[in-house]
Amino acid sequence: MAKQTAIGTIGWALRGATAGAAASSALNAVTYLDMAVRGRPASSTPEQTVEKMAGKAHLSIPGQGETREHRVQGLGPLTGLGAGVGFGVAVGLARAAGVRTHPLVGTLLITAGILVATNGPMTALGITDPRTWSRADWLSDLVPHLAYGAVLKTTMDAFDAP
Repeated sequence: MAKQTAIGTIGWALRGATAGAAASSALNAVTYLDMAVRGRPASSTPEQTVEKMAGKAHLSIPGQGETREHRVQGLGPLTGLGAGVGFGVAVGLARAAGVRTHPLVGTLLITAGILVATNGPMTALGITDPRTWSRADWLSDLVPHLAYGAVLKTTMDAFDAP
């Protein structure tokens, strides 16, 4: 019985990772669409987060000049992808524990959770302060995360279907 439970838990964690990857793709698509429609630049906060985290961990990012800069530019989005997949795993583990919510409630809870998971570290590191954001800033952040929440919740619910 314990082995069966462990296998079920691993299965839900893997489903969560898959749903997190799909949700991260949705978040990125909405973000890039917003950039294309409004002509706004990409955020530099992911790269700033990589720089600060590396500094806090006493790690150096290899390379010099453009080579190092390009590495940081690649690592920034990867941290977001890691957060999105990792949060999906957490939702999958909650599913394994029996947590089920109404679609709207689940979407809003997931959206709130991923907002905290992604913006929390940047706020704690002093990279951003959501209290100073404009309405446009909040919409630019909230709408893609809402897409993430909707896709993650819908995908996880689909795994329950017979």
